[in-house]
Amino acid sequence: MKREYVEGRDGGYWITGSRVSLDSIVYAFLRGASPESIAHSFPLITLEDVYGAIPFYLAHQSEIDAYLRQGESEFEALRQKVRKAHPLLFKKLEEALKS
Repeated sequence: MKREYVEGRDGGYWITGSRVSLDSIVYAFLRGASPESIAHSFPLITLEDVYGAIPFYLAHQSEIDAYLRQGESEFEALRQKVRKAHPLLFKKLEEALKS
């Protein structure tokens, strides 16, 4: 019986039976992290889970990449909305980062 390593849940992709998102695994993989270091970064999943998630991503790469781009776009829209709602806060943060 073939084990499923990734499941769709709540509008996203997750490592089956965990709260670890496939996004987390994919971004680490794309940054060049080894499966061992990825598994070490997420103690709730096993090395086997990571080795199962990477082929899932590669087999569904166009779909997952589109999903990731959509998430990035939604995050940027939210960031801009918050920035417009609290301009003084962001001005103070920018000044603090400069010093």
